[in-house]
Amino acid sequence: MKKIAWITDTAAQLDEAFIEKHDVYVLPLSVIFGDGEYKESIDLTQQEFYDKLRLAKVSPKTSQPAIGEMLSLYEKLQSEGYDFAIALHLSSGLSGTFATAQSAAEIADFKVYPIDSLIGSFPMVKMIETGSELFSEGNEVEAVVATLKSMAANSHLSFIPSSLNQLHKSGRVSGTQAFLSNVLNIKLVITFEDGKTVMKEKVRSNKRAKNSVMDALRADMAAGSVPEVAVNHCNNAADAESWKNELLREFPDLKVQVVQLSVCVGVHAGEGTTGLSWVAY
Repeated sequence: MKKIAWITDTAAQLDEAFIEKHDVYVLPLSVIFGDGEYKESIDLTQQEFYDKLRLAKVSPKTSQPAIGEMLSLYEKLQSEGYDFAIALHLSSGLSGTFATAQSAAEIADFKVYPIDSLIGSFPMVKMIETGSELFSEGNEVEAVVATLKSMAANSHLSFIPSSLNQLHKSGRVSGTQAFLSNVLNIKLVITFEDGKTVMKEKVRSNKRAKNSVMDALRADMAAGSVPEVAVNHCNNAADAESWKNELLREFPDLKVQVVQLSVCVGVHAGEGTTGLSWVAY
């Protein structure tokens, strides 16, 4: 059996048990505040990030792993006897990480298969989990890569910012839009389409925004199978748990977990954001 490494980035938000079980190597995304650059999960915890974000007068920036980091990792894996690696990264519509992985793979002597997840968060976790199972069953790498690309095309992530304040600070909406949104309780539903984030809905009240996301889930469940859903959030575990309970009341047999979004999402969407993600089969 071939020795296979998985490579991803902190957009996936993997826990240590998952990393150890599936032999995953995580390249950190970075956040740049006025006082310097911080690598996610290494230099900065989730709570520390949001503490700094509240005090920041200028919105921080995000940064991808450098090509040198990738090449060093590839060399390390080769020296440790791995036959090849699958590099699954945050959507190329949001970050240059996937493109950098492609460039690094072309330079390195070590065989790497870069895959654009077209998304972030929980669906990335399911792709690695599924790929690991396929390899353990003896599938060839080409078949596994094809399956993961199919999963990427059938993954969903929508989120609802708590307010438009951070979107305004990061330059995504105007000050007038942010002000009117707060006054009129207007909520945005932002979703991934073809690897890019787009505004799907603009509605009055959080209840209507959540129902819009739920309608997309219901449609996928009616068309096929959605065995598992993640409630995602940006430092808003209480509302995420509440949404989880709502899901379980409507779908008692559904497997639901609560997952923090990468702080790089928090840079743009802001603290308090909640959403849902899943893979449709």
